[in-house]
Amino acid sequence: MPMFKKVIFVFALLICGISFSQDKTPSKKAKKKLPTKTIQVVDSISVPKLDEELPRTVVATQLRDSVIYELEDIKRARKIDSLWLSHLYNNDLFEEIYGSVSDLDYEPVEYEELPTEVLKKRLKELDARTPFHVEYNPSLESVIKGYLKNRRKTMARLMALSDYYFPMFEEEMARQDLPMEMKYLAVIESALDPKATSRVGAKGLWQFMFQTGKMFGLEVNSYVDERTDPLMATEAAAKYLKSLHKSLGDWDLALAAYNSGPGNVSKAIRRSGGRTNYWNIREFLPRETAGYVPAFLATMYIFEYAEEHGFKSHGPKFPYIATDTLHIKKMITLEQVAKVTNLDIAEVEFLNPSYKLGIIPVIKDENYVLRLPVDAIGKFVNNEEAIYELAETEFNDREKPLPQLFEQNDKIRYRVKSGDYLGRIADMHGVSVTQIKRWNGLKSNTLKVGQRLTIYPKGANLGAQGENTAMAKTENPKTYTVKSGDTLWSISKKFPNVSVEDLKKWNDISGNNLKAGTKIKVSKG
Repeated sequence: MPMFKKVIFVFALLICGISFSQDKTPSKKAKKKLPTKTIQVVDSISVPKLDEELPRTVVATQLRDSVIYELEDIKRARKIDSLWLSHLYNNDLFEEIYGSVSDLDYEPVEYEELPTEVLKKRLKELDARTPFHVEYNPSLESVIKGYLKNRRKTMARLMALSDYYFPMFEEEMARQDLPMEMKYLAVIESALDPKATSRVGAKGLWQFMFQTGKMFGLEVNSYVDERTDPLMATEAAAKYLKSLHKSLGDWDLALAAYNSGPGNVSKAIRRSGGRTNYWNIREFLPRETAGYVPAFLATMYIFEYAEEHGFKSHGPKFPYIATDTLHIKKMITLEQVAKVTNLDIAEVEFLNPSYKLGIIPVIKDENYVLRLPVDAIGKFVNNEEAIYELAETEFNDREKPLPQLFEQNDKIRYRVKSGDYLGRIADMHGVSVTQIKRWNGLKSNTLKVGQRLTIYPKGANLGAQGENTAMAKTENPKTYTVKSGDTLWSISKKFPNVSVEDLKKWNDISGNNLKAGTKIKVSKG
């Protein structure tokens, strides 16, 4: 997994300077084990002063030799925070934006606040400072005026979200030498919703399909979908757009190809008689793509001239500063993180959208990270071991298989229940997902309620009818020594009937990185 850039992100500038901290108390189970005491807050530093009445209560939870402080916030401020969290994190704009691109109406729109001559002048100014072809035409005028007249609330909410995301996008665009205005593409793609999912299965801020995401290093497994990770998906999108521009030589065409694929753009160029200006081939593109670039340019215009049209971002602003990340050493849930750091669970989920099940796993050769505001990061690091111990205790308290389920040779037959998934079942029995799939001949991670699985729990004596039987008779696999510059794809081409997926399966590889000198299996063993 690519190394995360270390950035700072403080949820400051919130109304009245109140933090996002919500009033949370340890669970009843935790209260029985963990003593508490009252302390006073002085200059934002917690200093024990017992037996004094305080304007705010601070609960200190003792975990081994560490202390986690929980502040009871003012009720009114907490309510304001909660309302904003609900408004910001539950983004319902995606369906509106997604559906509108293919259904754009290019009929003239009456909007007196923007005379045609003023629009022409502004579009000319915009064209001078961007590599996109921002030229006036009646269709574009119709889209711009339609957005201004009918979607003011929608655009205002998108601008509020952009306060957080755009600095992140701009940094990556600058790093990969792409036009800064490319940030507006994410507005069209996902309405700035990192968990947005299209009807055809594209996901994330930049709407990657599964296979395209894998091509650009975005992995998906039972726990994690890197397409919904804002930083990783932005890096992948920038690489993809750069490759499209290199092939097509034009940013407008690169946008069209991002939406419908370079093949459709090539066909449109041929059907137009070899023309290469987007507006000249537009009628030969799929309907959604025909509306894609006008929607992008209209969004660019409104964001660039937001002040002239009276737009303001209402509510707290979330600049791309002051969050930080830390590598997770032991499995933990986002709910547990929220509990021990005293953050609202919606905030933790917003900062960590790629964890599909609300669980941060620990998997060999993967470095999954947790992103939090810096003050919460400090609290986590100072109490790291105690937090992991608490998480492990909660995991261990989960229901275990009944003894009578174990059959001869320590093999069990497990019946899949509602809510089960391979990762959970594997963790429950101390085995790996790969083992369960191998023992049961599963080719995917999909399970059905009522399905029965054969499992050999960790430590069991498998014997003749155990894992050896499940794996059947095997031959010694052929191996290949990885050379500098090798990729899974290039290696697969060296051996007949071997695919990239075969190499990953035979060598238990989840990513795409290979180290020179490593020996890998190139045949089934």
